[in-house]
This record gives sequence, C-alpha cells and structure tokens, in this order.
Amino acid sequence: MKIFTPASLALKDAVATPFWTGNTQASDHLPALTTDATCDLAIVGGGLTGLWAAIEAKIENPSLDVVILEAQQIAFGASGRNGGFFSESLTHGLSHGLSLWPKEIHTLLRLGRENVKEIFEFLGNEKINADQNFCGKSVMALRPHHVAELEASFKQLREYGEKVEFLDSAETRKDIDSPTYLASLRIHDGSGILDPAKLAWGLRASALARGVRIHEMTQAMGLVSNGAGMTVRTQLANLHASKVILATNAFRPLLRRMRNMAIPVFDHVLVTEQLSHAQLESIGWQQNQGVTDAGNQFHYYRRTPDNRILWGGYDAIYYKGSNRNISQEQFAPSHQLLSEHFFETFPQLEGLNFTHKWAGMIDTTSRFTPVIGRAYGGRVAYAFGYTGLGVTSSRFGARVALDFIANRESELTQLTLVKRKPVPFPPEPIRALLVSKTRSALAREDIDGKRGPWLGLLDRMGVGFNS
Repeated sequence: MKIFTPASLALKDAVATPFWTGNTQASDHLPALTTDATCDLAIVGGGLTGLWAAIEAKIENPSLDVVILEAQQIAFGASGRNGGFFSESLTHGLSHGLSLWPKEIHTLLRLGRENVKEIFEFLGNEKINADQNFCGKSVMALRPHHVAELEASFKQLREYGEKVEFLDSAETRKDIDSPTYLASLRIHDGSGILDPAKLAWGLRASALARGVRIHEMTQAMGLVSNGAGMTVRTQLANLHASKVILATNAFRPLLRRMRNMAIPVFDHVLVTEQLSHAQLESIGWQQNQGVTDAGNQFHYYRRTPDNRILWGGYDAIYYKGSNRNISQEQFAPSHQLLSEHFFETFPQLEGLNFTHKWAGMIDTTSRFTPVIGRAYGGRVAYAFGYTGLGVTSSRFGARVALDFIANRESELTQLTLVKRKPVPFPPEPIRALLVSKTRSALAREDIDGKRGPWLGLLDRMGVGFNS
C-alpha cells in the first residue's frame, strides 16, 4: 500500500505549468515566418536578451529593420519560468566578482547598478507593470558554518557600500519564522522581485510599438554566411540579415563554438495556493523580500502579490549529453523533494497545497557568469550563460552584443568578463562524470563546510563554484 505523506499530498492537484504564464493572459500569438524575408538585424530567441537587443537597437537607430525569431511564444522559456528575482550583480555576487576580477570590481558594480536603474526607468516610461518591487533579499544560514560565512559576507558587503544587516537566530525568526534558521543576512539594496512573464510581455509590446517584427513558432535550424550578410534557416523559410544576434539561452546553440561554453540544467519550482491570513501571520515575512539559503544546493523563495509562496531550486539536474528534452521538466522526485523541504522549513504550513509545478532550463557556464562574443567577422554576436541571474543582466548581455555587431569598442566590450571566455566544458562522457563529481563535492561542503581537494582545484582554475 502506498503511503501518502503531507509533502506528496500537497502536490496531488498541482498543474504542470509555470505559474507566471498560467496566471496571466498573454497577448495574441504572433505569426510564424512562412516566406523568405530580409532585414538589417535578425535576433534568434525572443527571451529577455533578444527583446532587450531589439529595443536597444531601435532606440539607437529607429530606422533599423529588426526581426525576432522565437521558436515558441514570448515568455515560454526561462523568461517565464524563473523565480522572478532581479539583481544588480553582473558577477554572480560580490565575493565571486572579487575572486575573478578584483581590479575591475568597482567598474562592474557601477555598471550593474546603472543597468538596473536604466531598466526600471525604461519600464516606468513605457508604463510596463511587472509587479516590480525593490525589496532586497535575505540569505538564511541553515548550518553552523553558514553563520560564519554570512558574517564574512556582511563585512565584505558593508565595505563596498551595501546596506546590509546581520541578524541572529531570534532576529531572523522575528522577520521570517522557521525553526531551520540559525542567522541571516538582510540585504536591502540592489535586488528585488517581479513577475517575469509580465516583464517579457511588456518588452514584447514595446518592441512591437517600435516596429520590431516578431515571428513566434519559428525555430531557427541553421546559420550560414551569405556574401556580406547571414542567412538564418527556419522550418519554412529563410531570413536574410546583415547582422545576427543569437539569444538562445539554454536551448541548442547555432554556433559550434557556443556548445561547450554552457550546459543546460533543469531547475524545479513549486507555487502554493493562496495563504490565509492566519497562515501569513504564522510566518511573518512582512517586508516581502526574496529569500535564499546560504548553501551550494540552495532554495530560493518569495511571496507573490496574491499571497502565495514560490519555492524553487536545490535539485538542479544535468542530463548526460546536454539533453534538452522538454519531457524532463516534470521530474516527480525533484518536485517531491522540494515539497518535503518546504514543510521542513515551514512546518506551521502543513496542509497547504501546491497549485503549480514546473521546471526550466538554466544555461550555466563554468564560472557562473555570461559568455558574450562575436563570430563571422562581427556579423554575428551571442550572449548567453546567465546561470539563473539573467532577469536584468540579460540587458547587459544584449548591449554588449550590439556593440560587437556595430564593431564598436566600448567600456563594456573591454571588460575582462567579456574578453576572456569561461573554461569550456569537456565533451561527453567526461562532462557528465565531472558534473556528477562536482555536484557531490558541493553537497559534501554543504554538510561540513569544507571545500575539499576537488573544489579547491576548480577554484584555482577560475571555475565558478566558490560563489
């Protein structure tokens, strides 16, 4: 006889669809590309990078003929499947940026802050309501060694001008009540939460209003040189363009050189039903900030505007051969594990049900920061590999890509982050073995706080597992 636990019962009626795209009605679908066409700039991928690239290109030159090719619909991929967190960081956190680019850290911090400031000024001017809220975040210590790590982070963040508090266990539980919390770092500046699908759809409307042509349900199958320009081959037609920007995120890239720079991992998410007033009172969380654990395998969670809790992360899975099969988005053991961890964190919410369960692909690089480059003599540029932090840094990637196809040397193109590419992933079967070995080492560090020889070696190689 199968025994149902509170964690499994909470999942029994959850629908297998992202909350963001299922909660709000999208605009009408746009037509596929069915006949050959030409343009000045073709953008492959209608996610946040592609949308920002199109908008920024039209702001710079309103007469430019820009076309976006999207394989599904806008907000289908990571743009509508993420947790809805945004951050000023371009370096996957301050400590990681300091470990990789200490001489440029002040520039990177400034550029990250300017990027987010300009994004939300644009949203205000365009009257795009994405439920954006600059509420900061809390990082929770769940093990004794996390407390020391957060104390060190507190000092580092204050040194670089961040508004931050270190809270002991009692202070943390007064803020958000969980028996698992030993301490927390409350970061007030530079981050917040929003509705990612509303953001993508708002940018879609802004791009269309500027004359950008968007073709949905149009999958790019190949990219070939065409004299002085490029041709993007799709299922039904060809698009001839002077320049191309590849913004395919975790999906299969069209350039061979991109294939070893990032790998796809499936990240799982749950959303609860609406909490009652009594349930909300039992956990506090009055400041509504985003929350994450301090570990390597971490959860991220937040409240939604209608008083649900989005709960995701921890069990990110890589499938051998960089398998991107969409059927892997519904992996019952990962959703079950997330549900168990949810009730361990908030036992006072036992009996609450989940209404949505899904997964999405994250494109992770070996150093956890994006890879941006160019090919075909500057006729093609690419930006991808945001490793879960692309909600706002995608605009940064788009702007660098636009500089590249304009053959324009700028402050952005001269950054070491841009000029030096991350260490590529090895081919299979070595890739899967090393991913598994690294994941096991990270899990061990979460338990005892010790890096171990394998993670130490990766640190010395400049690989991004020390963030």
